[in-house]
Amino acid sequence: MQYKGNPTLSDLPEFQKRAIHKVQPLVHQIFGSNLIRLDTFDDGHFRVVFRPSHFVLQGDATEPSKSQWSTLKKQLKRRDHQIFVFKEYGTVPCNAETDATCLYLDFGFFLDMM
Repeated sequence: MQYKGNPTLSDLPEFQKRAIHKVQPLVHQIFGSNLIRLDTFDDGHFRVVFRPSHFVLQGDATEPSKSQWSTLKKQLKRRDHQIFVFKEYGTVPCNAETDATCLYLDFGFFLDMM
C-alpha cells in the first residue's frame, strides 16, 4: 500500500464543508456493502473506510494495483466535479473490536470561490 503520511495543510486546497448525510449516498453508490464508515475531519475532508473485497485481485496479487486505485479515484471524481481525491491511500483497522484491516481513501470537495 502507498502511504506517505499526511500532506501539510499548505499543500491542500481549501475544502467546502458538507454534511455527512449528504456525502454518505455518494460513497454508498461506489462502495455498496463494502463501505465500513465515512469519517469527517475539521478541515472539511472525508475518509472513506472500506473492505478490501471492494477490489477484485488478479492472480497472486495480495493488494490492489496502482491502476485499480486510479480507477477508484476516477469513479469518485466522476460523481461530483468538485471532488478532490488525495494521492495517499492505505490501510487502517476496520474497527476497534477486531484485528481486520480495511482500506481507506481521503477526499474533499473544492471550496466554491464564487
